[in-house]
Amino acid sequence: MRVSLRLHVLDRVAIGLLVTGLLCVVSGLLPTGAAADAMTRIAPLLAFLGTVIVLAELTSRAEVFDVVAARVARAGRGSYPALFLLCVAFASVTTIALNLDTTAVLLTPVMLALASRVGIAAVPLAMTTVWLANTASLLLPVSNLTNLLAADRVALSPLGLAARMWAPQLAAVAVTMVCLWVFYWRRGRRESGGGPRTAGPGAARVEDVRGVRDVPVDGVRDARAASAEEAREEDRSRGADRRPQDSGRYLPPEKHRPADPVLFRACALACGGFLLAILVADVELWIASATAAAVAVAAFAVRDRPALRPSLIPWRLLVMVPGMFLVVETVNANGLHDVLAAAIGHDGGVRGLFRAAAVGGGLSNVLNNLPVYLAGEGAVPVGNHDQLLALLIGTNVGPVVTPWASLATLLWYERCHAYGVRVPVARLMGTGAVLAVAAVAASVAALALTS
Repeated sequence: MRVSLRLHVLDRVAIGLLVTGLLCVVSGLLPTGAAADAMTRIAPLLAFLGTVIVLAELTSRAEVFDVVAARVARAGRGSYPALFLLCVAFASVTTIALNLDTTAVLLTPVMLALASRVGIAAVPLAMTTVWLANTASLLLPVSNLTNLLAADRVALSPLGLAARMWAPQLAAVAVTMVCLWVFYWRRGRRESGGGPRTAGPGAARVEDVRGVRDVPVDGVRDARAASAEEAREEDRSRGADRRPQDSGRYLPPEKHRPADPVLFRACALACGGFLLAILVADVELWIASATAAAVAVAAFAVRDRPALRPSLIPWRLLVMVPGMFLVVETVNANGLHDVLAAAIGHDGGVRGLFRAAAVGGGLSNVLNNLPVYLAGEGAVPVGNHDQLLALLIGTNVGPVVTPWASLATLLWYERCHAYGVRVPVARLMGTGAVLAVAAVAASVAALALTS
């Protein structure tokens, strides 16, 4: 039997970066000492990245996100403004606590399913996910790989970084909320795509601004959704369904019950323990994430062993990140450092903060935020901690214009495509440009005011 191994385009990019990085070392373009220093620096970051994604994947499979999403929708009690605030809080907390890639990869399908349940177009919820995956990633080292690098550079603990970035984070989320409401959630925008409709067996409907598409979902969840729909039909026949005719309301979904309550509790406790370990006990991130992932893996080993597959490990990221570091170090050593140093400047004052953020955000949308931060970090004078944090704001909050500006946006776009949800690129870039300028400016201003 022939086995066809088809690589995703991002897999090819990851392998290409690693091969290019290794060739840079072998050819002498990058000294072996510099390469060794770079790999030593990112070793704990890779350990964290690998284990936290495993934790998030298993948490998703245990239906923790589904339960929370259903509770969010029910807590809104049929009010779109309340649902909007709750979805913003859900996406923000997920990004802050479990990394922006978790929000992009795992929360996106949950939000799209939630859109179908409450009868709202999928695009507003999809945009809530991707924008907050980026703009809500400032507060903790765990929230973004760039935060880990910045915290290491300025010697800040998780609580120390939070103490410096709480105001910029609030500013970024506040501006994001305004842009989301104006561009996607206000009445007329959110109703594009119509309400929920039933599909055939084995598929759920996810609405889009351009129409309705079939989306394959897990059999157990689909069966429960079908049962819930049947119950609602019975209620309608009895006159018990009191859904308002006003399009400003939605019908709250049924309560979601996880298929395996033991796995649900184990993974929920693992996530809670992980947060307590890094925020209260000040445990190293990779140790905390590895321990929490081990708890989740142990629970699945007992309750659902087939779920423990090699695909849980984020091989693409673990290959891409070392390759990216090696390539950036090589380019830095051969002229990029001088260009960025001239662009960012040495001014540690307010003008210097805005300048660093503008360079970081602008270049992130042209290239990608991770290599831009890596290169920019070396161009910022060692003593200019606030200027480095401004660069961090630019590379975290700014990459919301182009689909390739951050890995999280690429992963989100891939998930939306797989679910049949199309977000017009022109609209994505136009609204993203407004958000990027406004959110970066507000966040840097907040950083300057609290310095």
